[in-house]
Amino acid sequence: MKTFRSDLSNIEFPFAERISAKTIRHAVLELIQNDYPQFTHDSFLSVSELNVYREKAVSEYLKKETGELTELEQKVISSVAGSTTITDKVESDGNQAETFGERIADKVASFGGSWRFIISFMSFIFLWIAANIYLLLNKGFDPYPFILLNLILSCIASLQAPVIMMSQNRQEDKDRERGRKDYMINLKSEIEVRTLHEKIDHMIMDQQMELIELQKIQIEMMNEILHEVRKENGSRPSHTKQNHE
Repeated sequence: MKTFRSDLSNIEFPFAERISAKTIRHAVLELIQNDYPQFTHDSFLSVSELNVYREKAVSEYLKKETGELTELEQKVISSVAGSTTITDKVESDGNQAETFGERIADKVASFGGSWRFIISFMSFIFLWIAANIYLLLNKGFDPYPFILLNLILSCIASLQAPVIMMSQNRQEDKDRERGRKDYMINLKSEIEVRTLHEKIDHMIMDQQMELIELQKIQIEMMNEILHEVRKENGSRPSHTKQNHE
């Protein structure tokens, strides 16, 4: 298998992993040259070595933008460096078991904000008033002005409001977690797109270098052919002259 020796580590790598310094982005090349001043535009390194400095360049960029790297950004950078998917980490972080009280709060909020609750509660109030006024002739357990009913309604409202707020707070936490996941995925997508652009640039530069080499070979062959043609043309008059004599 054809190999090459890296100008960074002096280690042999497969030739297919060879990257020319001419195709490396300026920001990444500066980081490499800070650590290896002898690394010039005519040098070569491997893809794995380049990925280390890509990760370092991304870290430097994020630090410059945000001041310091957050835990989310560190996870994204490690995911890019390890060529792993970010969705696995996102799903593992988000899968937290709900407590019994949280499930009750969600159900109360779901039922309390539905037409089923409104219709059933209005029916209960109507039956309560009808039973005390018409069936018990306003002499029952809660005659007009329905003090017991007002007490029940006040207790339900005082209990329902904090339970619904608990559910809303949990929903806000879910929204923040969803935004956190979206940020991580979008950040990795941006980094991957930049990396993809660099890889395409490498491919284009390699193809251009190969085409230039082919053109050089073709020019050399053409020059040799022209030289042979001129040589033959130069030798023809002497032959003809000898024939005349």
